[in-house]
Amino acid sequence: MRLLLITLFLPFMFACQDQDVQEDEPQGLSSQTYRYLALGDSYTIGTAIGVDSSYSAQLVDSLEASQEADSVYYQVIATNGWTTADLQNGINRDQPDSSFDVVTILIGVNNQYQRRSIPEYEIEFRSLLDQAIIFAANRKERVLVVSIPDWGVSPAGAGNRAQVASEIDAFNAAQKAICDSLQVDFVNITEISRQGLNDPQLIARDGLHFSKAMHRLWMKELYASWYGKITAQ
Repeated sequence: MRLLLITLFLPFMFACQDQDVQEDEPQGLSSQTYRYLALGDSYTIGTAIGVDSSYSAQLVDSLEASQEADSVYYQVIATNGWTTADLQNGINRDQPDSSFDVVTILIGVNNQYQRRSIPEYEIEFRSLLDQAIIFAANRKERVLVVSIPDWGVSPAGAGNRAQVASEIDAFNAAQKAICDSLQVDFVNITEISRQGLNDPQLIARDGLHFSKAMHRLWMKELYASWYGKITAQ
């Protein structure tokens, strides 16, 4: 049973802007309720495909399908168009507690799109990551940082794909350096997102976001890390 709390905002802003995983599943996880906090933007809530099709929801579905967990408490703080500053405002409003078993954070595409600077991003992302660690009961090994997908491979990015790719890489390099400095896991899904350039089935119907199939590919990258973290407790 999924226990779900989602924080969403209705006004649209730009957001760049099958669910079971059975392969090589670890064994021995005791049945209980796990608490998952997903922090992010449109990708985290599955804009254009629906929240139940997002990588974060598919991650919950896969854990529950393993029959090792009784239930998952799943809280989402995300909406379309959010930058790092917007996510900070959402966290300030919702004030999640510090008892989560796993926290994921995927944020930054709108910083890139809005031409926000990397030095500003580094300061704001570092603060968000410090808070994510607190939400994970001060255990940084429970935190997963997800790299920024490359929206330039979508039809909407056709006019400046090389520039978008270069800028996305720069933002990802900045956040990976911060993750490395704090010894927090950095899960790279950017190259997976670039498969959308040659596979239209990986692009959502809106021509900007990514499809459920793409989110599944991202989820599979997260799944092993997720399982490793909750079984290590």
